Amino acid sequence: MAEPIDKKTFLTIFTTVFLPMFLAAIDQTLLATATPVMVRDLGNIQLSSWIAIGYMLAGAASVPVYGWLGDQYGRKKMLMVALSIFAVGSVVCALATSMNGLVFGRIVQGLGSGGLMSLSQALISEYVPPRQRAKFQGYFASLFALSSICGPVLGGVVVTYLTWHWLFWFNLPLIAFALYRLAKLQQVSHKVEKKPIDFLGLILFPTMMTTIIYWLSAGGHYFSWSSLTSFVLLAVFVVLLVMFMVQQKKVSHSFLPLRLLVQKEIYIPLTSTFFFAACLFSLVFFLPIFLQVGLNTSPATAGLLLMPLSAGMISGSYITGKVIAKTAVPKWLPVIGMSLSSMAFFSLAMFDLGPYAVSAFGCLCGLGFGTVMPSTQLQIQTIAGKENLGRITSMGSLSRSVGASVGTAVFGTLIYSLIPNFSAEGSLSELLNTPQPVIFNAFQTGFLLAGALALICAVNAARAPRIHLDDYA
Repeated sequence: MAEPIDKKTFLTIFTTVFLPMFLAAIDQTLLATATPVMVRDLGNIQLSSWIAIGYMLAGAASVPVYGWLGDQYGRKKMLMVALSIFAVGSVVCALATSMNGLVFGRIVQGLGSGGLMSLSQALISEYVPPRQRAKFQGYFASLFALSSICGPVLGGVVVTYLTWHWLFWFNLPLIAFALYRLAKLQQVSHKVEKKPIDFLGLILFPTMMTTIIYWLSAGGHYFSWSSLTSFVLLAVFVVLLVMFMVQQKKVSHSFLPLRLLVQKEIYIPLTSTFFFAACLFSLVFFLPIFLQVGLNTSPATAGLLLMPLSAGMISGSYITGKVIAKTAVPKWLPVIGMSLSSMAFFSLAMFDLGPYAVSAFGCLCGLGFGTVMPSTQLQIQTIAGKENLGRITSMGSLSRSVGASVGTAVFGTLIYSLIPNFSAEGSLSELLNTPQPVIFNAFQTGFLLAGALALICAVNAARAPRIHLDDYA
């Protein structure tokens, strides 16, 4: 059993990896309220959606690459590289004089962000024994939730009192401080057998994931699901998938941890992460719409009513970290948590509730969601061992990205298909003119689907083998 680290070392590591994770989490939502101002200054509204899409796709595509590079060449070194790329992207965005330049800068930022979250979490595991690591996972899951919710608020404040350029300039001193802290962090000896680089796999896999995530994210919004564009993207994904599977059978040293991904201790928690993300992002994106069009709240009130969801996630993550640190058994918390989330979703689906009651059930959903990230991440990292930390952590990040895309796509398609003469391209004012019973039926059907997914997640989590962290320390 590994010796626990002292409080001073704990705080040193926490403050070192805090900023990279904060930057990765908040930049996903920071520009939500600033985009209209950017469009007013730069024009080209048709391209503005790529401010978010370009960042997300670049990040998702680069995650597994960073995982492999971190395992091969050192996670501290590769995290510093990711921060540097993120800084370059921030400068390009801040200096942009056209929408094309801004989108290019966001793509560069995304290429850097792909390593910030996964490498930070993997770096923690180099220094902290599994049982004590539970505290970190709880803290950072809370940080992720809080940063994601606060991003639009902070973005609105900056564009109100300064200009949108400062959303990117402010990154630079934070990145500089993060690089300084990382440079001072004592390097853990990183002995690994250098293996041949799987160049073709490193090209095929990110391209394949970019294609499917774009199809899931843009389908029903920027093109019809039944359009030629949709079928071409799906066909390209299938071809790339077949090519990747054939190529991986031939290669002797894959950049993916294939021997780990077939273990129940690994693929079951990754599947739970997928379902959790599908439920979470469905609620984050569509609950504010339901509050406004179904319950006639103002946009400001809808934003405030989302805060209990964030508070629930933070509480769930904190409690999960404390419980695992005490018991060293991560299995049962996601089972209990996602069962609670499932019951909350089913309540939203079955009862006609007021805005404050809906917000309260959102808090219960968040409380359940908060149990998943710390426990599943801790389990897969512990089973994989230090030599595979980067790659297996990147698989967790990728599962969240794909789950989020699938959840929002399926939830949105279902809801909009149940509202007559309305499509995903429609405006909020069109929804406001829709009869309220129709709105309630559509969203409650969506909540029913989310409740079923949460229940599947709980059942799946119950299938995971029970492990004791001290056995792997």
